Order: sequence, then C-alpha cells, then structure tokens
Amino acid sequence: MASLYEGYTLCGVGTVQNSSNIGILGVEQGRDIDHVLVTDSSRFITVYKVSDQRPTGSWSVKQGQMISCPAVFNTQSQEYVVVTDDKVVRVWNKDDVNLEKAFKATVSADVLRVLSATDSEPVVLFCCGAVRFLDLLLASPQQPIEHVLAEDEIISTEQRGAHCLYVQRFDPNTLVKHRFETEPGLSAPISFSATCRGSNIHLLYLYLNGSVYESVLPLRRSSTGAEGVLALSRSLCLSLPLGEEKLMSGAVVVLDEAHVAVVGFPHPSAGPCKEMAGRIYSQLWCYSGKLYIPHGKMLSVIPFECQKSSLGAALGKLKQTSQSDVHSFSNALVLSVIVTCDFFFIIFLQNSDVKSALTVDQLIEHIKTSAVEDVQAEVGEFIRWTPQADLQLAVGRLALELVSRSQTHANFYPQCVFLQLLETRYLCYSVCPELLSLAMVKKDFHLCQIAFQIFSDIPEAVTCSYLKTILSTPDSEMETVNLDTDSVMFMKELTRAQSRSDEEGGQLNGFCSPALESDVSDTPSNKLQRDPLALDMSCPVGLHKGALLNEVLQTAYSERPLLPHLKDLTVPQVIVFLQYLRFLYFKYCHDAHKQIRALRTPSISQIIDWVCLLLDAHFTILAVAPEAKRLVSDLHKFVRSQVKLYAELGKIEGSLQVLKNSKRSEDFGMYAIQVIELF
Repeated sequence: MASLYEGYTLCGVGTVQNSSNIGILGVEQGRDIDHVLVTDSSRFITVYKVSDQRPTGSWSVKQGQMISCPAVFNTQSQEYVVVTDDKVVRVWNKDDVNLEKAFKATVSADVLRVLSATDSEPVVLFCCGAVRFLDLLLASPQQPIEHVLAEDEIISTEQRGAHCLYVQRFDPNTLVKHRFETEPGLSAPISFSATCRGSNIHLLYLYLNGSVYESVLPLRRSSTGAEGVLALSRSLCLSLPLGEEKLMSGAVVVLDEAHVAVVGFPHPSAGPCKEMAGRIYSQLWCYSGKLYIPHGKMLSVIPFECQKSSLGAALGKLKQTSQSDVHSFSNALVLSVIVTCDFFFIIFLQNSDVKSALTVDQLIEHIKTSAVEDVQAEVGEFIRWTPQADLQLAVGRLALELVSRSQTHANFYPQCVFLQLLETRYLCYSVCPELLSLAMVKKDFHLCQIAFQIFSDIPEAVTCSYLKTILSTPDSEMETVNLDTDSVMFMKELTRAQSRSDEEGGQLNGFCSPALESDVSDTPSNKLQRDPLALDMSCPVGLHKGALLNEVLQTAYSERPLLPHLKDLTVPQVIVFLQYLRFLYFKYCHDAHKQIRALRTPSISQIIDWVCLLLDAHFTILAVAPEAKRLVSDLHKFVRSQVKLYAELGKIEGSLQVLKNSKRSEDFGMYAIQVIELF
C-alpha cells in the first residue's frame, strides 16, 4: 500500500495574464534531492529548498521576453539551462545574478523542451521533432535542424485523429515511430508517465474518460525489427470511477511498480484520497518521495511512501521486486509531449544499460577505494532510490565510513557527499561525532554551517571549538567561502540598513544615547541629539564571518558546561565577538532586522545571553585590559538604557493592568469613541 503524508505549500503561483491557465511551466529536480527548480509562465525561475520551503535563488528575464519551457539543472556542469523566446538558449550558474550577462546562444529552430537526467548531458527537443545534445548544439548554435515531423504528416494526422509516439535512442542512434490504438470518441492521452523495469520501458497514459493504459517497449530495439510505423499495443490497468463524467483536467505519475498517483478534476477516485483546494490542473511531478501538485494559486508538496506488501510476501513465498529493479523515468528517460501536433516522444538520455542502486554494504566497500567523483554519484543514486526507512539507518554508516577515509587519506574529502547526507535530515552529531571535527580541520565552513542548522545535539565543547575556529580565521579568507545565500543576504542587508532612529531623530526599544542617560535636563536640543555610537557602528567582522557567528548564537546550549570552554577564547577573540554582539544589539534596538526578510536570524534575547556569557567567562581580563575599556563602557551604557526602559514601563504597569481587567461594553454599535483616564 502507499501512504500520503501531510502536505505543505512550497510557493504561491499565479495565473497567466488574460488566460485561465496556471502560471507555472514546470518543476524540475535541482542540484540534490532537497532542491527543486520552479519555472513560472511569466518571467521568473526560482530554486527552492524543499525541507525549509524557502527560495535559495531566483532569476528573471527582461520585460517583454518570454520563457519558452521549464528551466533544468545540468548535473554534469552544475549549471542551469532555459530557453527564452523559443530560440535563445541561456546557461548560467548559481552565482550569476543577471541572466542578461550569462551565456546565451540563438539556435536556428524553435525549441520545445530541454530535457535533463542525472549524470547525463541535457537533450534539446525541437518543435519539429529533431533532437540534439546540448553541448553539441551550443558548439554550433546555427546548425541546420531537420524536420522529423513533416508538415503534411501533421495535417493528415490531425484529420484522421491518429496519435503517434516516437522513440529516440542514442546508442545506437535510431528513431522509431509507434501508432497508438484508437477508439471512437477517444481523444489523445492527457498525461504520460513511465518507468524502466528490467529490459523494458513501461509507459502509462491517462485519457479523459479515466482510463489508464500501459504499453511496454523494449529498452534495446531488435536489429531485425520491422521498419515503418509500428503498432503500440496496450492493456487497461486502471479505470477511474467517473461514471458518465469525463476528466476536465488530470495527470498521472508512476510511483513504483505497484503504485501510481492520479490527480484530476472531477474527483478521480472513490476511495481514500487527498482533497486539493482550488482548481486542479493537468500537472503533477514526482521527485525523491514527494509529489508536486499545482492547485488553486499554490504549489503543494505531498510526501509519500510506498510499502510493498502481498500475501505471498507475508508468507515468504513470493520474491518481491527489489528497489533497484524499478527506476523513475527521470533517471534513465525523459518524456516530452507535443500536444498541438498529437505526437509524443520518448528520448533515451543514457545508454541502454540502466544503473542499479547499490546496497549499503556494497556502497561502503566502494567508498573505501573509489574516487571522490564516483562516490558522489553512487551516494546520490543510493539516496534517490533507497526507501526512507532504510535510508535513515544507512546514512550514519555511510557518514562514518566517509569520515574515516577522509581522516586517513589527506587527498580524499567528499564535501558534496557530506552535504547530501546532511540534507536527508537523518544525520545528527551523536551518530557521527567526528564529522564536525573533520570539517573544522578542513575549514569547511559551509558544511559546518549546514550542520549547525540541522544538528540539535552539538556538545558545548564543540560549539566553542567551532567559535574559536571562526574567530581565528581572517576575514579575507572567510569571504571566499560558499555559504547559505539567505544568511549572507541577511548580513548584507543588516549592514546597509539605516536605523529608524537615525532617520527620525528618535529612540526605539529603550536604546538611548549616553547624553540622555546623564542627569542633564531634558532640553529639546538634548532630546534630538543623535547617538554618537551610531556614527561608528560599522560591522567589526566580514559578512561571511557574521553569518557563521549568527548560527552559533542560535545553537542550543547549557550555561554550566559552556562557560569553562568559553575561557579558552583569547582576549582579542573575545573583544571581536563582543564588538559584533554590540553591533547586532544596536541594529536590533533600532529595528533594522525587521526590515529584512530572512528565515534564520538570532533573537535579541540570544544576543544578550551571549554577551552575559562572555562577560561571566572573561570578566577579570576585560576589567584590566586597556583595549576592552571602551567596549565594556559601551555595553554598560546599553544595560543602563534597558534598566531605564523597564523602570519607565514599571511606572505604567498599574494603568495597563486596569485596562486589561476593564470590561468591554457590548453596546458600542458600529462606531464609538471611548475616553480612558490614566492616573
């Protein structure tokens, strides 16, 4: 049986202007199992981190330009590819900000889709039916493109209502045409999905009457096979209980050899199901155990799990198909549909041999001897195809073996593999304690940052060791490190943000200038005096170092075991850290952080707690160190401002309590003015 879990919204999507269609072109697998690439029908391409439901990158084309097909991720070059205005192929990487400045090439014919699969060169499918590998096309963009679909053939097909499927193989390079079986009153299939099992392709397709048919095609074409148009035999494998109705929209996708997912309107099932609010569209994607369904004005993610079960299997008399025998279509094949011409293409992106996922024991043996690139590819395949319950147990074993080899072989350090394992969310500190130590030795701050975001059981000693590593690394070296985009953008905006008190000449959240804390009378000139500290309140560390320190501030800890380890910090490190905390406190007091959209930011209470911890651990040294005098004095003024704020709040506490306890009259009507006197 299959289980659908509680879904969640990944992002909102609009509708195309002057159209009833949803404003989304496609959802494609990103650089790993936790990232997807969403292309909308207007001008935007966005990468989302699925586990956090947040964007990690976004690009747009200029006003007047049109995105022609969904963007894809090239796993070989680690670049993104999209086609605009039918003929302009654009290629860029995650660090590019402006698509106009990225690589682009204009081809000689209209492009229908760019198709990509793991560890394969993307394929470009043209509207005329021709196919090219992306790298060969970009080497000569203006090369002539042949017409596989002749114009007269399209016209005659439309007249007769025939529907054909083309199978393009690259090894050897062959193109085979199949004709679908038809019956009176039955239009073209509205959705396709396929899997590769054994030596065959199993193609499923959904019709408007709710019928789901299956056709089987061989992976390898027989050399003695018949030429010309071949009949495509089919068998009915599912009939949805629609009665006399027909589907107005629908989509089908294969989950494994025994399960399919169907979305449609009207309701496609009379049994257990999930209701989707809003209009349902003929779009459905499946990646890494999650369904992506646009409905209404949102794109929802629904995790699922397929359990293989049968009476024979329960009695131990039936050999069930192993996970490695079933492969998602996106791994070995890509399906594209030309709806306007009633033609359908299957394109082989890999050689005919389909790579099977290894068992965890086999993978561990490969880790001991294989190169980093091979290990990365094999671990990626293992994560993609292993059931979640088995993956949860296997991730720790893989991490331990990878760390062990990295410690004994200086030239072996698979950072991308460690990140893949972290992103499964099945790894914690206690499962692989040496991972963070290894990352600190390698100064892999990106890995450390992700680990500190995910791990909830990091010991205080490791937290302090990591803090010392951050503070001892020069800013110039730190700025070259690749970090989480959201955290760096928060720091960039925070350093740019102008405090509201500077703009308005006022004070916020109890922060007041030293001049106002003195016993000088409150003259107008004193009240409008700007905070002298604000003139020199620049960030004392680089943006990347600040982003890493923010993760430390948000790490769980217990005060008693933390304090002894904090004493290992040197005086210069303590002063720099306190200066950074003072900078954060100043910005937070003036609400600069509230002007910035970010998912992970330290709270003001966490900032104050760390100030207290550092002062407790290094009070004696800070009291006598000349270089700390100004800093400690500033912190003292900050504390006084807070004490003054709370004292003023205490004076009106009684009046606020009266307001809270007062009974509200029920006969105010639609509008009323109430005067309350505070004594």
